[in-house]
Amino acid sequence: MFLEMNKGLKINSCAIILMAAFALSGCKKSNDYVPNVYVDIYLYTTDPAFSPLNAVPGYTYLSGGSKGIIVYRKSQTEFMAYDRHCTYKVSEGNVVAVEVSGLIAKDAVCGSKFILTDGSVLSGSSASNPLKRYQISFDGTVLHIFN
Repeated sequence: MFLEMNKGLKINSCAIILMAAFALSGCKKSNDYVPNVYVDIYLYTTDPAFSPLNAVPGYTYLSGGSKGIIVYRKSQTEFMAYDRHCTYKVSEGNVVAVEVSGLIAKDAVCGSKFILTDGSVLSGSSASNPLKRYQISFDGTVLHIFN
């Protein structure tokens, strides 16, 4: 009898462990985040190639990051830098581009829109995560974009 009860306990223990494993595997988070890529860029605002950054609001595109970088001039002293990789269905690799207004970045494929002053998602968009933001320091002439 002791042997039979012990078998029952082993079977119940195994069943509990299997159920817990299945439950935990069902709780996996979505890996829908832009990959981390090393960024360390110095940009001289006096360089004619970056003249669009001399106006507020102004923007330019740079190589780097996951799918490129948008540098946006928010004010005379404040800049923002975002990865162009759309945050909706990241694995598809869609890229955002700045609209004519210069205030919104849009993914032409999924229609997601992002506000360039802070990278947040514009309401009604497919994306739920903001654009990936990079750090910036500015000394009046040189922008340092990094992570």
